[in-house]
Amino acid sequence: MKIDSKYIPIYISAILAIGIFIGGLLDFSTENQLSPTNSSKAKLNQLIDFIDNEYVDDIDTDSIVDRTVDNILAQLDPHSVYVPPTQQAEVAENMKGDFVGIGVRFYVYKDTVAIVQPIENGPSAKAGIKAGDRILFADGTKLFGRKLPTDSLFAKLKGKEGTEVVLTVYRKSEKRKIEFKIKRDVIPLKSVDVALMLNPSTAYIKINRFAETTYEEFKTNLLRLKAQGAKTLVINLRDNGGGYMEEAIAIADELLGNRKLIVFTKNKKGRVEKTYATERGEFEKGRLFVLINENSASASEILAGAVQDNDRGTIVGRRSFGKGLVQREMDFKDGSAVRLTVARYYTPTGRSIQKPYEKGSEQYFEESETRFKNGELYAKDSIKVAANLKFKTPKGKIVYGGGGIVPDVFVPIEYENADEATVYLMESGIVGNFVFEQLDKNRNAFKGLSFEQFLDKMNATDVYFDIFEDFMVKHVKGIQLRKSKWVVKRYLNAEFARQLYGEKAYYDIVLKDDVMIKKVLSKK
Repeated sequence: MKIDSKYIPIYISAILAIGIFIGGLLDFSTENQLSPTNSSKAKLNQLIDFIDNEYVDDIDTDSIVDRTVDNILAQLDPHSVYVPPTQQAEVAENMKGDFVGIGVRFYVYKDTVAIVQPIENGPSAKAGIKAGDRILFADGTKLFGRKLPTDSLFAKLKGKEGTEVVLTVYRKSEKRKIEFKIKRDVIPLKSVDVALMLNPSTAYIKINRFAETTYEEFKTNLLRLKAQGAKTLVINLRDNGGGYMEEAIAIADELLGNRKLIVFTKNKKGRVEKTYATERGEFEKGRLFVLINENSASASEILAGAVQDNDRGTIVGRRSFGKGLVQREMDFKDGSAVRLTVARYYTPTGRSIQKPYEKGSEQYFEESETRFKNGELYAKDSIKVAANLKFKTPKGKIVYGGGGIVPDVFVPIEYENADEATVYLMESGIVGNFVFEQLDKNRNAFKGLSFEQFLDKMNATDVYFDIFEDFMVKHVKGIQLRKSKWVVKRYLNAEFARQLYGEKAYYDIVLKDDVMIKKVLSKK
């Protein structure tokens, strides 16, 4: 389905990376003679020099080099990739876990920077910026009506910690311009979306990626939830594409007993490195559930595999992505980088969960789509396991290698009579944009309502469903929402709640009818 580009939100990209920084991979030498010890590399360097110095037309040799690197890596595996300088800066920031800025969620609405939400306790919130405000000028630079690219907008709002920016804002609700002087500060990019109690004894922690701060965020929230009485822990790794392997290992250490094997890696030379749990675990005894789906990959699979193979907890959901390769990030001097696969990892029973990639990257990534067609997202019996890659856990449970983590408890993709494409759509950024636009028309309609009053108001009407249905018919081809009406209404209500009451309110609504959560809570 094709989404109108003007409704794509401007958020910081969640590109995933594993960061171990090493010196450059290619050295573009100016020597004319080929080195007898490394003639292939020298030939590539010399060819670039020939083109640069002798070719009849002016050629951007940098772009040639970029394409050459891409082509070389395409001959390897789907996860060995080249990252251009502009993308690499985003990756580094996202995985660092914070950035310096003014602290707002925004998107460009009708050529104007519209505030979706100021981040709680951030510089903008403290200064008085409100949801619905439009940023007209930043330090006198006009931001509206110019169709500025994302990086230009970020450049105006970000900066060094402690520096000030003067914003001229139009507040629609008061029909006036207001000037704010905001001091930029460190803004956390949370990798733990939410951590709350599902009931008096069951805690829930959702991890969206494994960044530099993930273990610290997890540990802080785990201790808080234990203090609230948590005896059972649910870790949600659905749609978590991975990140830093070390962060996943550190979290596994909190869950496993001393000297339990977490993971081991093997490189091309056959060198094996094993990682074991230590004595420090904060949750080694309570009941444990890990939620996964077809988009849980890499570091998520390391954590899920460690729990499953040590008989520590129950894996709930659908078969994970199947990425068992370890990348190392290697920097070039121009700010770009290459992520090169340097090892395979294995779960404690000795299985590799890497799915095949011999038929090329395109088919490799499309394999996830074939799971819809072969029915495995609806029935566990349709999961194709590698019968010759059978392993046994210490308690005798059979587990399989060769293509992801197969859950202990299978939960089909969304619910009776719900279209899977609709579910994915309702979890996308386009829903947030729609809700913002509806609130922007009449934010006062929700003013002063308690959360309970808000829920009563939303459940009593289909007006927003009807408007959203019309909205989507115009911008997404072939979408049919009517048969999944109750799912659509749930996510619409949740997004309204997020923008009005905060992140926890969103999950209070979504988790109430989450089938995997219901499955966990039914386990006695």
